[in-house]
Amino acid sequence: MGVQENGSGGDKGMSSVPLGAKNKYRRMDSELNDYSDDDLEVAPYKQTQQERTKSTRKYVFACAVFASLNNVLLGYDVGVMSGAIIFIQEDLKITEFQEEILVGILSVISLLGSLGGGRASDALGRKWTMGIAAIIFQIGALIMTLAPSFQVLMMGRLLAGIGIGFGVMIAPVYIAEISPTISRGSFTSFPEIFINIGILLGYVSNYAFSGFSSHINWRIMLAVGILPSVFIAFALFIIPESPRWLVMQNRVDEARSVLMKTNEIESEVEERLSEILKAAGIGTGTGTGTGENQEEKAVWRELLNPSPSLRRMLITGFGIQCFQQITGIDATVYYSPEILQTAGIEEKSRLLAATVAVGIAKTLFILVAIMLIDRIGRKPLLYVSTIGMTVCLCGLAISLSLFKGTTLGVELAILSICGNVAFFSIGIGPVCWVLTSEIFPLRLRAQASALGAVGNRVCSGVVAMSFLSVSRAISMAGTFLIFTILSFLSVGFVYKLVPETKGKSLEQIELLFQKDRNWNEEEVELSDTQQLVKNEGN
Repeated sequence: MGVQENGSGGDKGMSSVPLGAKNKYRRMDSELNDYSDDDLEVAPYKQTQQERTKSTRKYVFACAVFASLNNVLLGYDVGVMSGAIIFIQEDLKITEFQEEILVGILSVISLLGSLGGGRASDALGRKWTMGIAAIIFQIGALIMTLAPSFQVLMMGRLLAGIGIGFGVMIAPVYIAEISPTISRGSFTSFPEIFINIGILLGYVSNYAFSGFSSHINWRIMLAVGILPSVFIAFALFIIPESPRWLVMQNRVDEARSVLMKTNEIESEVEERLSEILKAAGIGTGTGTGTGENQEEKAVWRELLNPSPSLRRMLITGFGIQCFQQITGIDATVYYSPEILQTAGIEEKSRLLAATVAVGIAKTLFILVAIMLIDRIGRKPLLYVSTIGMTVCLCGLAISLSLFKGTTLGVELAILSICGNVAFFSIGIGPVCWVLTSEIFPLRLRAQASALGAVGNRVCSGVVAMSFLSVSRAISMAGTFLIFTILSFLSVGFVYKLVPETKGKSLEQIELLFQKDRNWNEEEVELSDTQQLVKNEGN
C-alpha cells in the first residue's frame, strides 16, 4: 500500500513482487522489466509535457508582451508630460488653468475611447482594436509634437486620449482570455508593467532632453513616444485572436486551435472550450445568429438593469477602478516636480532627477507584484498596497506641512512619494486591471470592463485637472490628507467587496457572485472543498 501511494509508473510491477528474499533479484530482472514496460512509456510523455509547457508559456508570454505595448504609450505620455509641461509653459506661455486642462483632459477624453473600445472589441475582435488604439494615439502624438500653439496641442492631446482609452481597456481583457488559469494573474498584470516602463522612460526622456532650448526639448520628448508604433504593427501579425471572442463569433475550430497553443495540458483544451461555449450560451453547431445589433442592445440592457450578481460584479469592478485613481496616483506622477518644489527642491535638473527615482521605484515594485500575484493571491496584495499607500500619503502630508522647506522635509517627501508609487505598483495598480478582466461573464466582459475603465479615466481626469487648483485653495498638504482618507476607505472596500480570484477559471469566478456571501467564508469553503478532494484522492 505504501508503495502504491508513491504513484509512480512502476508501482504496478513492484506491488506484484513480494518484499524480502526475492527482492534482491529485482535489479537483474523484475526492475528492468518494470522500467522498460512502464517508465519508458511515462518518461517520453513527461518530457513531451515539459516541452509543451515551456512552449506554451513562451507563446502566452509573447502574446502578453505584444498586447501590452499600447500601455507603454500611456505610461510614456504620463511620465513625459510631468516634465514637458514645465517647458511648454515657457514656450507657449500657458496659464496654470491651461496646464491643468492639458494634463487632465487626456484622462477624461480617454473615457470615449474606452466606451468605443468595448464595442469595437466585440465587433472587430480584441487584437484589431489594439491596432486602432495605436493608430489614433500616434496621430495625436504627431500633432502634439508639431503643435505651434496651445489650441493645436490640445487637438493632438484629445486624439491621444481616445487612443489611450481604446488601448487601456482592451489589453487586460485580451490577456485574461488567452492565459491559462494558473498564470492568468501574472500575465494580466503585464499592461501595468508596461505603463510603469513607459512612465520611467518618460521621466528619463525629461532628464535627457532638458538641456535643449524650451522651444525644442518638449517636442523631442513627445516625439519619442511615436516609436513603439512600429512594434505594435508587427505584433498584430503575430498574436492570435482571443479564443473567447472567436467562440462568440461561432468560430469554434479557430478557438480550439488557439487554446491548443495557450493551454499547457492538452487534455484540458476541450474542457476549457466547453466552459467557454456554455458561458457564451452557444451550443455546438449553432450560431450567434440573431443579429449583432440585438445582441449589443441585450448587453447594454443587462448592464443598465443588472441582476443582483451582476450588480455585485459592477460594484466591485467599477469601485476598484475608481479607488485606484481617487487615492491620487496620477497627481503624484503628473505633478511630482511641483510637489517636490513645494517640499523645498528648486533646481529643475534636481527635480527631474528626483522624478527618475520615483519612476524606478514604481517600475521595480510592479515586477514584485508579477511574481507574487499568482502565488499569494490578489487580495493580500491589495491589503499591503492600500495600507502602505495610506501610510505614505499621510507621511507626504506631514512633510509638506510640518517640515516644509527643510532638509528633513525634502527627504521625507521623496521617501513618501517613492513609497506611495511602490505600494501602488505592488497591489492596486496591477490587481485592479486583473480583477476587472476576470470577474465579468464572457458575453458582458468587454463592455463591462469598458465601463470600469471609464470610471478609472474619469477619476484620473478629475484628480489631474483639479490638483493644482485644490492645492492652492487648501494647500498641498491638505490635498494629500484627503487622499490619505480616501486610501484608508479603500482598505475597507477591499475587505468587504473584493473576492479572491486566484486559481479559478474565468467561468468559475462568475459563480463567486451568484450568492450574496462573505468573501472570507467563501475562501474557507473553498479550502474545505480542496481538502475533501485531496482526502478522496488518497
